[in-house]
This record gives sequence, C-alpha cells and structure tokens, in this order.
Amino acid sequence: MNIHEYQAKEILKKHGVTVQEGIVADTPEAALEAAKKLHAETGTSWYVIKAQIHAGGRGKGKVQETGSNGVVLAKKLEDVTEKAAGILGGTLVTHQTGPEGKKVNKILIAQDVYYPGESEPKEYYLSILLDRAKSCNVIMASTEGGMDIEEVAEHHPEKIVKEWIDPTVGLQGFQARKVAFALGLEGEAFKQMVKFIYALYDAYVANDASMFEINPVLKTSDNKILAVDAKVNIDDNALYRHKAVAEMRDISEEDPLEVEAGENNLNYVKLDGNVGCMVNGAGLAMATMDIIKLSGGEPANFLDVGGGANAKTVEAGFRIILKDPNVKAILINIFGGIVRCDRVANGVVEAYKNIGNIAVPIIVRLQGTNAEEGARIINESGLKVKSAVVLKDAALLVKEALA
Repeated sequence: MNIHEYQAKEILKKHGVTVQEGIVADTPEAALEAAKKLHAETGTSWYVIKAQIHAGGRGKGKVQETGSNGVVLAKKLEDVTEKAAGILGGTLVTHQTGPEGKKVNKILIAQDVYYPGESEPKEYYLSILLDRAKSCNVIMASTEGGMDIEEVAEHHPEKIVKEWIDPTVGLQGFQARKVAFALGLEGEAFKQMVKFIYALYDAYVANDASMFEINPVLKTSDNKILAVDAKVNIDDNALYRHKAVAEMRDISEEDPLEVEAGENNLNYVKLDGNVGCMVNGAGLAMATMDIIKLSGGEPANFLDVGGGANAKTVEAGFRIILKDPNVKAILINIFGGIVRCDRVANGVVEAYKNIGNIAVPIIVRLQGTNAEEGARIINESGLKVKSAVVLKDAALLVKEALA
C-alpha cells in the first residue's frame, strides 16, 4: 500500500527521523492558514507547496489545467493562496502517472530548508527495500540526490552504494557509518547521517514496509540531515498489524477496478490489452497471459479468483473485466483442484445469466476434477460461451474471437 508524503513523514517522525516540517491542506484558504501556522512554529518565511499524489516527479510534472508545476515555492505569505489554487483540484501529469495524470486533492505546505549558512546545502538519495534475490533488506544510497535513481543507475552506476543487512543481526553500526562515509560526509553531518540511517531503518522494519525512499535527503547549510521527501510502500499482507497505517489508505489514488476487486477478495491488476482473463492461481494466471500473447492478443488484466472459485466470485470477476472498454474477449482458465470443474461451470452459467447482454466472446477452459462434466455444462447452456479442455484449444478459440 502506498501512502502520501505527509503521511510518510508522520511515520518517520514517530521513529526519530528528522523531516522537513509541513502541514497538509485541501483548499487554498486552508493552505494560507497552514502557512501562517508553519511560520509561527518554524519561523520559515518561504513556503514550499507540494501536490500530494502517489507518484514521483511532481516537481517536474505539470498541472494540465493551469500549467503549474506539482511543487512550487511561495516567497511571500500573500502568494500561498494563488499558488495553492494553481495545484489543488487540477490533474498533475508526471513521468510516473502516465498521460492521464492524477487529480490533486491535497497539498503539503512545507518549510523552506534551503536557507544560507556556513556551507552549501547538499542533496542525497537514500532508500531501504527488500532485495528478493538475496532474501534480505538493502540500503541504497547515492550522492546524486534529487534525481530519479533509475537515471543515476543507467548513467552513473558507480555513484550508487548498496549495503545488505543480515536479517539475523539487523543493521550494524559499521554499516551505517560505511554508508555515511560513501556519501562523503564528515564531522557533524556524518554523525547526523548515521543517526538518520538508524532511525530510518527502525521505521522501515517496525512498519513492515517493502520500501522507504527518501529523495532527497538534505544536508542543510548548518549540517542537519533531514528528509525533504518520502515515498513509502507498506506490505499489504502486514496491514492487519498496523491499523493506524491501514487507515492512511487513499482509494482515490488507486484504480477503481482494483479497489472493487479487493472488496470482492479478488487479486486484480489492470493491464493495457484486449483479452480479459480470469484464472485461479497466480502461476496459472501468468501462463494464461503468455498463451493470450501467443494467440495474437494482449492480456487486459491479471485476475486471480483464488482456489475456491464459485458463482459469486466468477460474477464479480465478470463485472470487473467487462468495465474495461478495451476488452474484446474473455478467457476463463480454471484448474479444478480444490474446486470441482462442474461447480465452476455452473458458476459461469449463473453469472452469465445474472449479468446478461455480454457482447464479447467468452472462452472457458476447465481442467482437473470433473473437467468433462464442466465442459458439458458449458456446451449445453445455450449461452454464447465456448469451452476447451486443452490450453492449446483455448488459445485457438481466443485467436478466432479476435479475428
């Protein structure tokens, strides 16, 4: 589950991570009041106004309706209302949102932390994530803060430092110091960075996160280390242990079809193809998408109805797939292991009748327990549904449906 920057900073602060202070607002008037309060609390006289969406590249992104960037600076209190209005309610397009963009419902009014002092402010990149290949967490750091890490990896891979954490002993002191040394820090800034890394790792582990990305981490002109931005992803499977974090979910930032699927206990991911697929089992779903491509189509989704597929789950899956206007055919591929194929077939027939007026061709491939009985039920239903037992035959039927 992704959360907003302001929510991520709330979590970080609870674990001792120093952050750029800010106050969230959802109207231009509230933004002005937030700026006044921020001035009283921090003394800042410049105000950074940040769009709150689940996507990176906000500073370079553009609000379609106004042409404003997703992150702007107000150098006077009087400018806050106008600049906030240029972002709120608009559609922000960044390299991560795609051309459709995302609507901005909230903004963060943050303090100016790039003030002059004894040295120049310096930006760094720092993240903690799970390295599945090595089955442990890894700290990634770079001196090229403020840039997309993918761009740094492509053009300057030597500037990325990685430190893997042994899960049996956790983060060790020498590892935090090693990262701080690699970033070229010394003196007070070095000590603050070591402390920052420890606190960040504590926040990551305590919240069952799959990623904490701080870009940039700022060394201020007076050698403080703080998080200017924060991108956080929490493992969905652990949310039951973190009710306060689970309440931070913003479904307006998620695909409506994926939200609906979750409400029906379906695993659904929308894709850009033309063949909807409904499968029980993640591995079979991946194989089904391969078959769709080999038959000349493109998968429109990943949809796993689980091992206990029944009429209710099949109908919910149908309705979700049919809401995608790009779908030209539907392939249902069920292995009857936990559930019998004849029960699935009856579920398909019942769901089809309940929905009615399904205009796209439907191919049902049933294999496993009572597969032949399931095929008979489909073939004798009188509905516009074609059945197959062999996966190759299902692929050919998909190809015919797209012709």
